Amino acid sequence: MSGVGSARNSFCFVSQIVGCQVRRDPPNSTERYTRWINQLAPDQLLTQVFTSNGPTVIMPTWFCSRAWFSHVGPFDEGGQGEPEDLLFFYSHLRKGGGVIRVDQSLLLYRYHPNAATHSVLEYVRPRHEGLRSRVKGEGLGSRSRSRVVAFCDVDENKIRKGFYCHEDSQERPKPRVPILHFRAARPPFVICVKLDLTGGAFEDNLRSLHLQEGRDFLHFS
Repeated sequence: MSGVGSARNSFCFVSQIVGCQVRRDPPNSTERYTRWINQLAPDQLLTQVFTSNGPTVIMPTWFCSRAWFSHVGPFDEGGQGEPEDLLFFYSHLRKGGGVIRVDQSLLLYRYHPNAATHSVLEYVRPRHEGLRSRVKGEGLGSRSRSRVVAFCDVDENKIRKGFYCHEDSQERPKPRVPILHFRAARPPFVICVKLDLTGGAFEDNLRSLHLQEGRDFLHFS
């Protein structure tokens, strides 16, 4: 039995992407992004994979076995703007791969305005497809907009109005979705608010609800 356990543990490790924390040069470049990639908790390496920030461990730090890389498949070199790291990362997750970050700054990650990363397009479709498969097939496509129960907000004007009207819809009457104060809403939530932009106010509001990330809510921002 010990041999079987060792084999299983070895396969589990082989199927991981391992990354690390980084230091930026210059130190004040992409401060929000650098905080995000360095400070995610271990479980958030999987729960925050749908944000617009991209993979939860950055590609320049990746390490994985050659066998696992071949299993997942090659990078999609679709041309300028193709987020090949994100597409590979999602394929890795779909095949049962995991994510580990070494909590040491082992890479000096240089920033310059002409870096190729600035030409990468923000691809919403792969993030949306990943979210939809994670949340029991639900998404925001035309067939599933009706599954949205409500929006929640802190804007008193929106809450006072009481609803969002989908003006571009061809349906008659046009669909209306209630807008609730965030404390009146009930999970599960898909959160479409960018992190680290409100001086901690959004994060404090979220913590006050005592929800579990990955079960009660996911970030998609």
